[in-house]
Amino acid sequence: MKHPFNLHILLPSLLIATAGTAYAADAATSQQMVERGRYLVTVSGCNDCHTPNYPESGGKIPESDRLTGNSVGFQGPWGTSYPANLRLTMKNLNEQQWLQRARLPLRPPMPWFSLRDMTDDDCARSMPTSVNSARKASLRLPTPRRVRR
Repeated sequence: MKHPFNLHILLPSLLIATAGTAYAADAATSQQMVERGRYLVTVSGCNDCHTPNYPESGGKIPESDRLTGNSVGFQGPWGTSYPANLRLTMKNLNEQQWLQRARLPLRPPMPWFSLRDMTDDDCARSMPTSVNSARKASLRLPTPRRVRR
């Protein structure tokens, strides 16, 4: 008995359609994670220290120039701390490594407790997905400026 549908054509077509739907769903989920991460980075104040001139510009720094670290150091009883290039940091760590690092107490003015209190999904997935999506082709490390006394 011959089937009214040619299975040699129907089956591959169904597989392609299903794969396309799954890809579109993954892309939508990825875009949602980027947007969520962008929101978290903004409201958590990451750019305030890790993006040069962010506060002075009222947040008007192109996303491609954000979170590249800052050569302005913060001095206190702990010594001097410099905001790291988060793009390089996150690029080199997997989710678990980033989560462990992000939850460690850090020197001021880093509000490490904000990262500690985030959900694993927000801290380990949404934020790095957003940061990594805006990566430039070449990343630079800031050169710390010496503090003169």
